[in-house]
Amino acid sequence: MHAYLRGLTARADAGEPVDQIASVASFFLSRIDTKADALLDPGSPLRGQLAIASARVAYQRYQARFAGAGWERLAALGARPQRPLWASTGTKNPAYSDVRYVSELIGPGVINTMPDHTLHAFADHGAVARTLDADPEAAARTVGAAPAAGIDLAALTAQLEREGVESFCDSYHRLLDCIARKLAAGAAR
Repeated sequence: MHAYLRGLTARADAGEPVDQIASVASFFLSRIDTKADALLDPGSPLRGQLAIASARVAYQRYQARFAGAGWERLAALGARPQRPLWASTGTKNPAYSDVRYVSELIGPGVINTMPDHTLHAFADHGAVARTLDADPEAAARTVGAAPAAGIDLAALTAQLEREGVESFCDSYHRLLDCIARKLAAGAAR
């Protein structure tokens, strides 16, 4: 959020347009719970709770950051807020609801990139209701309880970020290799 706002502000200060710029901040949710759950005691009340709580805390920060005089100046120039994007919303743990990373995070201004099976499950038995900003204090308490349970969320999410970037880079290189092979095959004809 800070980098996005610094970039928008620098453009606005230079007289450059800001009305055609869009950005998202991606949160890979079920991966957070998968990593955290592996570190938690089997009976811990934090199992399956940290991803949604983290997303809710992040949403509160998003709402605070894209408000006030600084943001209003940029919005008056046509700037768009950077939107939270919920990714990895397919439930990995079969003990959890197959729509938990959708039904628990519904709110204005967010994007959910759910996989097909989650989309179909939500269409079948999900409930549409604004849930994302329900009880922000409980979300903060849940995130705040992580260190006492042995979970360093900053380190865990940094690891997930490294793994995610590596995975995206690997996919990108495989795509480039595929294109190069097809181009070479077409040129050989």
